[in-house]
Amino acid sequence: MSERVPVRCPACRREHRYAAPAYPCACGAPVAPPVDRHGCATPVAHRVWAEDWITVRCARCGRDGEWPRPELGCPCGTVLRIPVAGTDARVEPGGDADRRPGDRRPALRPAAIRTARDAVVAAALYLRRLGHRDVRRTDRRLPSGVGLTARGVLAQVDPTVRPASLRDVECLWLTAMAESAACLYFSLAGYTDRARARADALGIPLFVLDLTGVPRPVNAPADALHTAGG
Repeated sequence: MSERVPVRCPACRREHRYAAPAYPCACGAPVAPPVDRHGCATPVAHRVWAEDWITVRCARCGRDGEWPRPELGCPCGTVLRIPVAGTDARVEPGGDADRRPGDRRPALRPAAIRTARDAVVAAALYLRRLGHRDVRRTDRRLPSGVGLTARGVLAQVDPTVRPASLRDVECLWLTAMAESAACLYFSLAGYTDRARARADALGIPLFVLDLTGVPRPVNAPADALHTAGG
């Protein structure tokens, strides 16, 4: 359990006690970002994908890993970015530190899904494991959820409690077609029968994100992608 430190919201001056979440390293040890107890939290006004990640070194094995930057939601509505001590550089996706012997794909390090942001992180990590090094949030609006893009691929991440619909799947496919990109869908609540049937017909891989943060393929195109590794 990481140390709880005081964090003051600069918008409403409310003080919180914050403990950074721990994520499992490839060696199995829990890794938590070292919060700078003397730093000041800053409001998140605009999302920049590169700023959502930090490098954290595992104390047990010395492996550098890429983890979500700590954040805290204040009841006043402000999202606070928590200052981190030490290195603050972003690991380039697909670095050799995440490679397993005999396998050029990064090892998947699932993190429990508690928020919509956790679902986006889980999908981004999976895309990187498939070999997409330049994963970032897309500026294009999708009917629901968050869009992630990399060279030649567009993914939709739906963290709602509503199963993805036929319209959701078709809109993703049309958007990807306009960008000459392949597409895939990550949903927290699954898919309607019509959505799955349409995805099968269009060859769209469908994944369900379970609460452990592991994407599970739920149709044949997703099975093929998962097996081939992209």
